[in-house]
Amino acid sequence: MTALDRKLLRDLRLMWSQVLTIALVVASGVGGFITSLSAVDSLALARERFYASGHFADVFASVKRAPNSLAATLLTTPGVADVQTTIEQVVRIELPGVLDPVLGQLIGVDALVPARMNLVTLRTGRALDAGAEQAIPALVSAGFADARGLRQGARLSALINGKRRTLQVTGIALSPEFIFAGLQGVPDLRGFGVFWVPRDALAAAYDMDGAFNRVAVKLAPGASERAVLDALSAQLTRYGSREAYGRKDQTSHAILDSEIKQQRALGTLLPLIFLGVAAFLLNVVVSRLVATQREQIAALKALGYPNLTIGVHYLKLVLVIVIFGSILGVALGNVLGRQFLHLYRESFQFPSFQYTMAPWLLVVSISITLITAALGTLNAILATVRLAPAEAMRPQAPGHYRRTLIERLGITRIPPALRMILRNMERRPLRTALSIGGIAASVSIVVMGNFFSDAIDYIVDAQFNVGLRSDVVLWMPEAAADSARHELARLPGVLMVESGRDVAVRFVNGHLSQRGAIQGLAQHAKLRRIVEIDKHVLSQLHGDGLVMTDRLAVKLGLKVGQSVRVEVLEGAQRTLAVPLAAVAREMMGLNAYMERRALNRLLQEGDLSTQFALATMRGREPDLLLASKQLPRVIGAFSKATVLRNLQEVTARNIRIMSTVLTLFATVIAVGVVYNNARIALAERTWELASLRVLGFTRAEVSGLLLGEMAIGLGVALPLGMLMGFWMVQLVSQLVASDQFLFPVVIQTSTYAWSALVVLAAAAASALVVRRRIDKLDMVAALKTRE
Repeated sequence: MTALDRKLLRDLRLMWSQVLTIALVVASGVGGFITSLSAVDSLALARERFYASGHFADVFASVKRAPNSLAATLLTTPGVADVQTTIEQVVRIELPGVLDPVLGQLIGVDALVPARMNLVTLRTGRALDAGAEQAIPALVSAGFADARGLRQGARLSALINGKRRTLQVTGIALSPEFIFAGLQGVPDLRGFGVFWVPRDALAAAYDMDGAFNRVAVKLAPGASERAVLDALSAQLTRYGSREAYGRKDQTSHAILDSEIKQQRALGTLLPLIFLGVAAFLLNVVVSRLVATQREQIAALKALGYPNLTIGVHYLKLVLVIVIFGSILGVALGNVLGRQFLHLYRESFQFPSFQYTMAPWLLVVSISITLITAALGTLNAILATVRLAPAEAMRPQAPGHYRRTLIERLGITRIPPALRMILRNMERRPLRTALSIGGIAASVSIVVMGNFFSDAIDYIVDAQFNVGLRSDVVLWMPEAAADSARHELARLPGVLMVESGRDVAVRFVNGHLSQRGAIQGLAQHAKLRRIVEIDKHVLSQLHGDGLVMTDRLAVKLGLKVGQSVRVEVLEGAQRTLAVPLAAVAREMMGLNAYMERRALNRLLQEGDLSTQFALATMRGREPDLLLASKQLPRVIGAFSKATVLRNLQEVTARNIRIMSTVLTLFATVIAVGVVYNNARIALAERTWELASLRVLGFTRAEVSGLLLGEMAIGLGVALPLGMLMGFWMVQLVSQLVASDQFLFPVVIQTSTYAWSALVVLAAAAASALVVRRRIDKLDMVAALKTRE
């Protein structure tokens, strides 16, 4: 071992606390990078494997009713490699002892013709058999079965075409079509299940013998998806098709793809902030270490050590800290990545969900860390090797002090201690700015970590309290006479009924188009209202015109006053021209609204409705839900209280976990920045502090000079960090925004207060350590160092 290597080990031993705090910051950056991206990579890999093994289709379409013979015709479409048809229906499900409304999607499976696409993977139990006359055998989606505790042999009821039938569970299954199962993009494993049943039983119940209402298509290699979609839509129009669509619009795939993209963005942005702070700390430590070792450097040069050797020595110091931090980060990322993947399992269902840490993640994360650290300390290392021996032998020239900015502005009545602190901070403006910036970064990370919780609370309040003011929503399988609301008004506990109607359409403006629906609401809606991102409620709809979300209007290139071509995709399909009357900045969905009666007039139909929002008396909702089960025309029920409860069980808990992890990372950064600044400031000013003690200053007064600088830095960093946090939230909101969702930038006062408390606690702990070192200061040894 060389003499410089022994010196390196001695320096590391003497600086162990600083080395540890910097290594923890590096570990936070590497760990955050690996945590997010390894979990997302594992999720993406599980998806690709399941898509491949399950032969996930490329194109989908629904029709009202089409003959099975049409499949052969569709197969001749250019670009189509395979076609598979089936029967699907959404029904109400009743579980023994469960009052909550539950929906089930029934999918017909033909035992004689094995599926070629969207294969059903059996997790437990046995495949479908003929079943008894009194019960229909069914495979149940794994997520719903786990949430409801269903096992092989369990029985439940389904309202199939107005008749209550018994389903008997024969097995638990999964399908690439339903990796994510929920309603309207909300994970609801307790309220929505998928059931695979014999096709002939489903066909008999809905008079679909020899027919289908759902088709899946596999594209030929090199085929144009757009061309195939147009060709299929043209052929299926006469059968009541709602237009063919590709994978990107398939609900399960779209939700999963959006999650992967969002987590990739967050998993890249946050670790870069951590690594930037780590580079700053390394720069501060090495540059100040050089300043305190000038005499040693001079001695090494005098003994003949070349500049390169001395520079490599200090680079080794940096590399040891970074490698130590990287090892800790990889271990941390491995543990947290597995925990994050466990959270994904609750929302996404796969036959196998294995955690994988790709080699490229290790290479990229460690390489970025090493490069960032080396660049951050390069200037300090170059300054080391430039020192001439004679110059390094001499102590640094005293700093050039002058009147502070406050004094130059005319404020001269400043206590001597505060004047000394301010002059010292102004003498090194870059160092002061970097120290404040590091603390501000930790504040901003706590703000952003808790922002997600604030945003979820805001979204829930806007959507479920301000917008959806009803307690229960009931809907019919098809548009029915609005007079049905009078019957619903007589149900137990109902205070008010408000009608609505949804119509599937395709919006077209020139070459731009978008699938969607027109939601028909009451003119002066009270139970189901349009709420913008700032919680502003649109008080009324605009005559015969449309109200669109701003994202949909932009996607179609529309401005208020222009007309959009509306192709109706259900019932008597037709093409209409409708003016855009207003634009609403909503948080969720590409929505379009219209006054319900105006929508019916536009379609030249009677007073029809498809759903009814009900307000109930307090405590009477269970009675209403029980009574609604006796109405054969009601295909589904939505309970706001139940959905909120299910949402809180998964989403809210996951958000809390994410916020906790980010808060811990931010605390590490705060401790690293504040503690290292204070320790190095103590090392630099030991002679000055010892001189003051000899002159009669008390320990408290001497500590105040050093810790006062820390306090002023905190005072500036806290509001700056809160502002940085706000802009980081803005950036993250833009990164995770999609066509279907816009995160509101909402930060509660409590979040700002919590971020300040976290950083102040870290600073207080660091201040106590530094104060103890000041109390143990060896004044004789300190005063000799300047001779």
